Amino acid sequence: MNNLIKLVDGQARLVDDPWTLVREAGESLPDGQLILPLALWCERGGRDGLLLQPDDEVEPLAPLTDDLPLIAVDFPSFRDGRGYSQAYLLRTRLGWRGELRAVGDVLRDQLSHMRQCGFDAFAVREDKSAEDALKGLAGVSVLYGRSVIEPRPLFRRR
Repeated sequence: MNNLIKLVDGQARLVDDPWTLVREAGESLPDGQLILPLALWCERGGRDGLLLQPDDEVEPLAPLTDDLPLIAVDFPSFRDGRGYSQAYLLRTRLGWRGELRAVGDVLRDQLSHMRQCGFDAFAVREDKSAEDALKGLAGVSVLYGRSVIEPRPLFRRR
């Protein structure tokens, strides 16, 4: 993934990605740091990152999260919002504090909302400009509802 944006000390930056995303099990896996789908990750365990597909449940991962270096949430289509819920649950219910990355059909218009749900890394679609996508993190200046960043709704912040 060459179009990786990460939040580092609250600032969005383009960074080189040392991870290789593996979407399905093949005959041989590449060397290096891998992000693996849940079934393959369970077989290998340990040092690899985890790729959550939209149908994967988050709660059963609770005892495993201490060993995970990274969780990537797949957005197979920009119309599929299940990844937002997965991210919110990982951050709020499971207390996940590691890197939470959005992968797949990730576009500029989604980044601000993804950030509010708890994502801190964004693998922008390869055919889009990551420099342009950085502007999407500026987002909205005032949020009315609750989020991972600000759990109090606006009326409670007065």
